[in-house]
Amino acid sequence: MPGIDECLLEAMRLPGARGAAVVDWTSGLALGTVGDAPGGDHETTAAEAAELARLAAEHRAFAPEDDADWSDDACPVEDLIIANRDSYHLLRFVPTTFDSSVFLHLWLARAEGNLALARIRLGEMAGRLVLG
Repeated sequence: MPGIDECLLEAMRLPGARGAAVVDWTSGLALGTVGDAPGGDHETTAAEAAELARLAAEHRAFAPEDDADWSDDACPVEDLIIANRDSYHLLRFVPTTFDSSVFLHLWLARAEGNLALARIRLGEMAGRLVLG
């Protein structure tokens, strides 16, 4: 089972990967980073991505219809995809045995990347990631 560093290196092997991070969305802190960051600053990117993650995870408008919440060990949101002119940002929530407040953030070049493949692989990585 890979830790943070191994997971991030695996993410960077995805076609079109520009940068990746593991972020705690309650604090906005990056637990690990690799590659480039939008704007050149991983910490700022982590804090801004954490705001989006919190918004999606804490508001009922984005929860599944069956009213799932964090208490049953199932994240109410699996991932977020933000698309802009030249890149994608994938935020994949990581299920944990403790208070789930961690996500993987992958910055993917739109021209070279494969969004579907990246989404599948991030889901696999999130399931294997060992924190602690």
